[in-house]
Formats: sequence, structure tokens, C-alpha cells
Amino acid sequence: MARKKFNFRKKLFIKNRLIILNEDTFEEQFSLKLTLMNVFVVFSLGGIFLILITTFIIAFTPLREFIPGYSSSELKRNATELAIKSDSLERALKKNEAYIKGVQKVLRGELEYAKFNKDSILAETDEAAEVNMKVTEEELKLREEVNKAEKESNGKIRDKNKKEKK
Repeated sequence: MARKKFNFRKKLFIKNRLIILNEDTFEEQFSLKLTLMNVFVVFSLGGIFLILITTFIIAFTPLREFIPGYSSSELKRNATELAIKSDSLERALKKNEAYIKGVQKVLRGELEYAKFNKDSILAETDEAAEVNMKVTEEELKLREEVNKAEKESNGKIRDKNKKEKK
């Protein structure tokens, strides 16, 4: 076993000659002295280099859009721009609705003109935007009732399935 390892190591570093001949004249065109280790190292480095170049080409060029799961950068940019625009339009719409409601109150006589101020209406819309996210006792009771109803319906379905299997 030790001899086989030694022989293999020895064979890796034995110099061989690669000769390219002209078949008609047997004239030597090209000659190279190589070892198996040199050939292995060159092919390994070449493979790694080829993989790296391919990865960089795909990662940093528009070719990545053809890989499933990657979306185009233009599509992402357009989506974020549209999301920002829609948010700002929603805010402007809420402010305009609040202003119109205030004007309607003044026209109906429900609010005195002296108390009517555009800035106060806009402040009201900002306050209305804040939502109370605390859970109330009524919500907790409702959740419990829903959970009980789901458990009962699941039990009935299981019983029905057992009867059908028999």
C-alpha cells in the first residue's frame, strides 16, 4: 500500500513530453515538457476561472433577469416609485375629504365660520390617521367564541369523516 502511494506520487512528477507532428512529413510542429501535476493544476485553475467569469457575467449584467426568481431592476424601481406615489395620493385625498367635510359643515351651519380653519382640519386628519391597536375585552371575547366554534366544527368534520370511512 505504501508502494502504491509512493508510485502515484512519483508518477505525478515524472516529466513527459507532448509533441505535435505534421502527419504527412512527421515534422515537429510544437513540443512541451509536462508533468501530470502541471496538467492537473492548469485544468483546475482554468475550471475555477471559467466558473468565476460565468458567475460575474450573470451577476453583474442584465443576463440575471433570465434566471427564475430575479426581477429586473427597472421593475423594482417602478414598483417603489408607484408605492410612494400612491401613499402620497392617499394622504392628499384624506386631507381633501376632511377639508370638504369641514366646508360642508360651515355651509349647513353646523360650524361657525370663525372656528373654521384649514390648518385645524388638516391637524384632525393627522390625528385620525393614528390607530389604536390595543386589544379590547370585547375583541378577546369574540376571539374565544370563534375559537370554540372552530373546534366544534372541526370535531364534527372528524366524526363525519370517521363515519364515511366505516
